[in-house]
Amino acid sequence: MKVLLIGNGAREHIIAERLAEDSELYTIMSKKNPAIAQLSKKHWICDSENPDEVAKCITGHDFDLAFASPDAVLAAGVSDILEKHGILVASPLKSAARIEWDKAFMRRLMLENKVSGQIKYQLVNHIEDARKAIMEFGEVAIKPVGLTGGKGVRVTGDHFTTIEEGMTYVTEVFKKDGQVLIEEKLIGEEFSFQCFSDGTRIAVMPPVQDHKRAFEGDIGPNTGGMGSYSTGKLLPFLEEKDIEQATKILQETVHAMKKNGTPFKGVLYGQFMATKNGLRVVEFNSRFGDPEAMNVLATFEGSLADMLLSITDGKIERAKFSNKATVVKYLVPEGYPDKPLKDQPVTIDSTVMERIGAKIYYASVYEKEGAIYTTGSRAFGILGVADKLEDAEQIAEEGCRYVQGKIWHRKDIGTKELIEKRVQHMKELRNM
Repeated sequence: MKVLLIGNGAREHIIAERLAEDSELYTIMSKKNPAIAQLSKKHWICDSENPDEVAKCITGHDFDLAFASPDAVLAAGVSDILEKHGILVASPLKSAARIEWDKAFMRRLMLENKVSGQIKYQLVNHIEDARKAIMEFGEVAIKPVGLTGGKGVRVTGDHFTTIEEGMTYVTEVFKKDGQVLIEEKLIGEEFSFQCFSDGTRIAVMPPVQDHKRAFEGDIGPNTGGMGSYSTGKLLPFLEEKDIEQATKILQETVHAMKKNGTPFKGVLYGQFMATKNGLRVVEFNSRFGDPEAMNVLATFEGSLADMLLSITDGKIERAKFSNKATVVKYLVPEGYPDKPLKDQPVTIDSTVMERIGAKIYYASVYEKEGAIYTTGSRAFGILGVADKLEDAEQIAEEGCRYVQGKIWHRKDIGTKELIEKRVQHMKELRNM
């Protein structure tokens, strides 16, 4: 089967790896990812967020299946242009991907269709109404409506303390967008729960916990994600009823999208907050999470190409996963996220990494004269997989040692100490 993948990050590296197991892989990238290029029969470099540029690349070629991966690519309507070229597409059209690129649409969809897990929110079109909303809610999350790469949210107590500090960010968002979303602050533990959807039914993946904050102990600015872990069907702080509720919310959302005339075919990713009163929806994304894709695809059993094909057929297969634990730690340039060093060489001891069982996935790096260099973004995802979480964490941590250069990572991701804090936090909330 000839499969076309669009995207060039670490998330796309593991997607490419799984697709190349039993398919002939072709890729379109905005910048050359040397690892993805190596897996590809042929690759093209173009502005992957421009549907016309993508169309030029694929003209004269036949593909059995296509999958567009990154959020901005989906928001640009690249899935639509692929479908117009007669290719079976397993990623959402622009109208369905709107559930991610328009947070106000997502909240209205949930409200109008009585989807579970709703929260209080106001879409504000006048700056003084934002002040009133903040005063009414007390503690809030301030969000731009559009895509921000996981870095756009500011939360009371985490990023600001006074109303005036919050209004400073509101003003910044207003200058750019002319509107802002004010939501009640949620107290609990966040987790990612992803599913495949054929537009009607879903096949769920294991839950994953991502770590957005830059520094150890969950402090510092938000990032695209510093790492993540999974432990099979549950996370240590979750209960069976949480997964049942999350599954119900995802299924209700897929039904709402179909009813709305924008059926969702692809990977739907729910960001949930487990609270003392059950689950609440933080947001939906219209693609695999990054780094969460590495956690779930490392334990996915079967053919990813066949799973994606079943999405296009409207006859989704059951997704099977092993119960192994996984830990991903992102290596990032020195100074990341505020003032990252760029164009720094790194060396990778892939022989030792393979011996210890760690996997490396290339993110925002480039190759020049046989050497690998960093850019200003996340550089490599290092993955450990084992029967026990502590072993997976040790594999990922040791793997980080064999990538040398001006890079760093959060050492606490997947550790017993950090996870125990999450478990205790949820115990306290559930007993309140």
